[in-house]
Amino acid sequence: MESAPRSMRLQIAVAGRTNSGKSSFLNLIAGQDVAITSPVPGTTTDVVEKPMELRPLGPVLFLDTAGVDDETALGGRRVERSERAFNRADVLLLVTGAGVWGVPEENMLAAARDRKVSLIPVVNKIDEQPPAPEFLAMLKEKCGFEPLCVSSTGGAAERERVLPLLKDALLAACPEDFIQTPPLLGDLVRPGDTVVMIVPVDVQAPKGRLILPQVQAIRDALDHDCLALVVKETEFRKALEQLRTPPALVVCDSQVVDLMVRETPAEVACTTFSVLFARLKGDMPLLAAGAAAINRLRPDDRVLIAEACTHHSSEDDIGRVKIPRWLAKKIGGEPAVTVAAGRDYPADLADFKLVVHCGSCMLNRRETLRRMELARRAGVPVTNYGMAISECHGMLERVLSPFREALDAYRREK
Repeated sequence: MESAPRSMRLQIAVAGRTNSGKSSFLNLIAGQDVAITSPVPGTTTDVVEKPMELRPLGPVLFLDTAGVDDETALGGRRVERSERAFNRADVLLLVTGAGVWGVPEENMLAAARDRKVSLIPVVNKIDEQPPAPEFLAMLKEKCGFEPLCVSSTGGAAERERVLPLLKDALLAACPEDFIQTPPLLGDLVRPGDTVVMIVPVDVQAPKGRLILPQVQAIRDALDHDCLALVVKETEFRKALEQLRTPPALVVCDSQVVDLMVRETPAEVACTTFSVLFARLKGDMPLLAAGAAAINRLRPDDRVLIAEACTHHSSEDDIGRVKIPRWLAKKIGGEPAVTVAAGRDYPADLADFKLVVHCGSCMLNRRETLRRMELARRAGVPVTNYGMAISECHGMLERVLSPFREALDAYRREK
């Protein structure tokens, strides 16, 4: 449970007004003091994350957020952080008191509808004020879920009563695209097939390990009873020569896409880890069409490079150095590049001509799709690192060839 990546967990945001008992509710569910509780408004200053195992849901991540009506000195920044958490939440839990419904709750309901996620009402502090049947009926009508009534100070007995009810509600609210996520590579191969994965080991490779997309691709190949052959780019040709039958699929790091395409026989399917993640985490046809838009860029056009993780950039950083350099070569001049790291994703994208997003290995599918939707609403093409790199090298059609819908979207846009 502890080793499950946050990006692969069901993420559940606990939201509501200040002092509605959000942190107390989370502590009750966890059976431990996860979050600090206090009658002082604004106690929760940042999003508190609590990973848990909730069978039969599996690994989940609760996000304890600041009050949506926080009017303290730092209230605006706290609410902004909470709204960022809503962007990655697969389910929202709205904690309120008996008879409490107003503008903050209506705003939360609107936020859930805008993000196309379920909102489960939680009526807290029922030991202080039991909710009226009319209020519970109103909540059910507005939210579409039976309200969960709880006393967060009720201790172990209350936890035993509430936990099964919460699990049932979460199972009903769990989005279909979380339960049935797009495949990584399993639908491209058959049991017994060989998958060759080209993994460069350079200054950007983490010492002693592989990056998450490579690990997940290897695991997916094994889960589908394939033979996974992992090689450096310098050993790729030798690997092909030593195989008695051609591989069913070749996957490479985007930075060596030109080598892979050059060395891979035309009849062998090939793609990149980043293209695989475009389907797993986002809207693949949208990203493919966004890559085609690179051909319309002009020097000095504004381009957003969006990094989901926070890291110290190297002198040859993929997002901050290499991609801008490849774009400049492609369009015949320097674009005006802005970098957004971690969760610092701009709310207003209208001034950009293109968004180039990372592979989202550190984000869940919900947050990635939300970012793409914001770009679509702003009328700004969006693509990801790997597709942009392949397009700049003239290789995108080849690596999209296993994915007919995305390839068609790319061709239409180009």
